[in-house]
Amino acid sequence: MAVILLILALVVVLLTAALATYLVARARSQADEQVADAVRRLAEGMHDTMRELAATPEPPPAERRPSRFTGELAASLDLDEVAERTLEEVSGIAGIDAVVLEAAAPNGELSATIGFEADDAAAAIVSLPRNDNLRAVEVTYRYRIETVDAASPAVRSGVVLPVRADGAEVGTLSAFTRTSGKPLDDAAIDELERLAFRAGPALDNARRFAEARSLADLDALTGLHNHRYFHETLSREVARAHRYRRSLALLVLDLDDFKLVNDRIGHLGGDGVLAELASRVRTVVRTSDVACRVGGDEFGVIMLEAGRDDAEGLGARIAAAIAGRPVGKAGTIGASTGVAELQPEETAVELFERADAALYRSKERSKAARTAVDGA
Repeated sequence: MAVILLILALVVVLLTAALATYLVARARSQADEQVADAVRRLAEGMHDTMRELAATPEPPPAERRPSRFTGELAASLDLDEVAERTLEEVSGIAGIDAVVLEAAAPNGELSATIGFEADDAAAAIVSLPRNDNLRAVEVTYRYRIETVDAASPAVRSGVVLPVRADGAEVGTLSAFTRTSGKPLDDAAIDELERLAFRAGPALDNARRFAEARSLADLDALTGLHNHRYFHETLSREVARAHRYRRSLALLVLDLDDFKLVNDRIGHLGGDGVLAELASRVRTVVRTSDVACRVGGDEFGVIMLEAGRDDAEGLGARIAAAIAGRPVGKAGTIGASTGVAELQPEETAVELFERADAALYRSKERSKAARTAVDGA
C-alpha cells in the first residue's frame, strides 16, 4: 500500500510540475507576474503535500480507508471534487447522518452539504471561536416538545472541527446525528479529526489552483475575461443552450477610431482609456452576463437566457455609458455594437461571425453609438 501511495504521489508531483511550467511560461509571455506567482505557490503546496503523503507510515488495517481517501484527494485539483469526496468519506462514518463542509474559495466561500436541505444546513451550522488550540466543538440541540417530537428527523447533536493547512484555518467540517440521546462517540470524533487533517491541504491546494486559473482567465489590463476564456465559454454555453433549448445572445462592440486615440495620447494613455471604458461596461452588464475583452479595442458580452431584443437594449446602454462623459485627454469616445441571437443548430463560431458582421455594418452606417442586428 505504501509503495502504491508513493507512486501516486510521484505521478501527481510530475503532473503538477508540468502544469506549473506551462502556466508560468504562458504567464511570462503575457507579462502577468500574478499568474506566475500563483502557480509557483500552487506547485510548492502540492510538493509539500506529496512529501507529507510519502512520509506517512503505513496505517493499521482499521485506518486504511482514510489513507486511500488521502491519495484520492491528492490526485485532484478541483475544489468541488475535493469537497464532494470529503463529504462522502465523512458520511460513511457510523452514526453520522449529515455533513457540512465550509472552506475558503477564490470568489468567497465554498459550502457543501450531504444529508441536508440547504435551509436546514444553514440553520444547523455553528461557527468556531478563534483558537489555534481548538480540537473540536460538540453541540447538543434541544427543542420545544410541541415543535419536535422523538420521531422527528431533526438534528440532535453534532461536532464541528477546524480544517487547517500549514497551521492556518481554511474551513470547518461539521458532522451531525439525528439519533436522540446518542451523540457521536470518541471513535467517530477521532476519525473526523483525521479526515479533517487530510482534507485541509487538499482543499488549500485546490483553492490555489482555482485562483491561478481565475487569474489566467482575466485580461490583465481591463480586468474582464480574456480572449481564450471568451471563446471557451461561448462554445460551452452554445452547446448548453442547444441541449436545454434555452435562448442565448451575443453582443460585440468596438471603440470608434481608437487608433487615432493611441496616435494622439500614446499607447500607454490608450491603455488607460481601455481600462476606464471596461469599468463602465461592468457597471451596465447583468450579473449573469459574461463580459470579455476579445482583442485590442473589441469587447464581447455573452448573454445567457437572453434574446435579440435584450442584446439590443444592452448594446444601447453600454454605448451610452461609454460616450456619456469624456475620458481624460482622449475626450469623448464612441462605440459601435453588433448583436446576434443563437439559431437552431448554429455553432459558436457561426454565432460570433454573425455578431461580428453586424458590428461592421454598424460602423459603416455611423460611428454614433449605433447598434446593428444580424440581418438588419
